[in-house]
Amino acid sequence: MEQIKGYSYGDSALDKSPITLQDLDLLKKTLLWSKDDERYLNMAGKVLQDQTDQVLDLWYNYVGSNEHLLYYFTVDGKPDERYLAAVRERFKQWVLDLCNRPYDQAWLDYQYEIAKRHHATKKNKTDKVDSVPIIHFRYIVAFIYPITATIKDFLAKKGDSPQDVEGMHNAWFKAVTLTALLWCYPYVQQGEF
Repeated sequence: MEQIKGYSYGDSALDKSPITLQDLDLLKKTLLWSKDDERYLNMAGKVLQDQTDQVLDLWYNYVGSNEHLLYYFTVDGKPDERYLAAVRERFKQWVLDLCNRPYDQAWLDYQYEIAKRHHATKKNKTDKVDSVPIIHFRYIVAFIYPITATIKDFLAKKGDSPQDVEGMHNAWFKAVTLTALLWCYPYVQQGEF
């Protein structure tokens, strides 16, 4: 696989997530996570494998058509194409990681890294840009819906049964909710997460 700029999954230099594996298990339990969800996410990964460019085209068109979202990728009030392109490659890989990676310590540590890259803690540093200093918390949560609602048509494109498409979509929804929740960690006061 070609190296993705700024993609540091599994890097031993990453900070360990302050969220423990036990915390993660309890969050999954709260989301009604099941073994079926793992199976369906794996199926979704296979279905989406060759569609990630199309998925990102849709998502990027959505962001680009909403100035309040595109704002987070601007430098001096103008979209930074290099920044958008670098984030896009990592976002494509996130789709595959969400479906295919085990939700273990390495996965948890990388979600923490992504969280910091949205927050003032580390925003702009990976890509060495001078963009706005933070993605506001409200958009981390609000993005759960469009990222979930727009994936279903892609999941249905390979001829899987309606039941399997629904299973993949539900598992995707849980996984997106889980990661968005983990990305909120830096925004919450210590001891309150």
